[in-house]
Amino acid sequence: MTALIGIDWGTTSFRAWRMGPGGEVLDTVGDGPGILSAAALPGGFAQALQDGIGGWLGTAPVIASGMITSRNGWVETPYLPLPLDASALAGSLTRHEGMHFVTGAVSDPDGPAPDVMRGEETEIIGHLAGGGGDGLFVLPGTHSKWAWARDGRLTAFRTVMTGEVFAALRDHTILGRLIRPGGSSDDAFRRGVEAGRQEGPLLGRIFRARTLALMDRLAPDHISDYLSGLLIGDEVAQGARDVTGPITIIGRGDLAARYRMAFDVLGMTADTAPPGMARRGLWDIARLGGLV
Repeated sequence: MTALIGIDWGTTSFRAWRMGPGGEVLDTVGDGPGILSAAALPGGFAQALQDGIGGWLGTAPVIASGMITSRNGWVETPYLPLPLDASALAGSLTRHEGMHFVTGAVSDPDGPAPDVMRGEETEIIGHLAGGGGDGLFVLPGTHSKWAWARDGRLTAFRTVMTGEVFAALRDHTILGRLIRPGGSSDDAFRRGVEAGRQEGPLLGRIFRARTLALMDRLAPDHISDYLSGLLIGDEVAQGARDVTGPITIIGRGDLAARYRMAFDVLGMTADTAPPGMARRGLWDIARLGGLV
């Protein structure tokens, strides 16, 4: 019996789960189009949904989170101010086209440096609902999120554009002209992390990815890993400064592993959350919202 259909729908990714009465996974779809690709389809988001999980629709309530609720998504939902928890998100679900959409979060909306997230709040709620404790949460991605939770509530966060800046530097600046494709090098990445922790302007340190290669001190097929390490190393060194509590990485794949490696290089301990945090968060929000 299907009790809930949960969707994590991001800018470039689509993941969906068909869940049973206890939140157990009955079926999974993980290769659908992100919102940018879905919006370009003749039938838009509705067609993407039908193509991806059409066989599931009509069997249970559908709840979705992520950039699908952004200005570029299916329906734009308001941001909730901090602090917030699963109950606040459950009480602010937006119903549209027969689906329930989880809204995002905003930090310092009236201050000099407002920040926003969509989707990551659901993953953090999933970790807390699964028995995870408070502390600092790092969610790697194109726009990485550094979030703090206390007493089961999301209390603060900030966004770091490390992934997008890395891609721009690699593909659209002079740094990329020397890069040659090759196998991944953990040593080059660690070397970059060490450079990332150093003092001085970050933009000056970034240029070393070119000068070291020009001086034959960095192999062309290691430049990309070095540059990645430098940017992540700077992010981690700055973000984790003076942090004394637990640090948890919420993510999957090679990128989460690289962030954990960066913490190790910098002498800090970070745990990695088990997979399924978005799904767990969707289930808990749906439960509190009376959908299951």
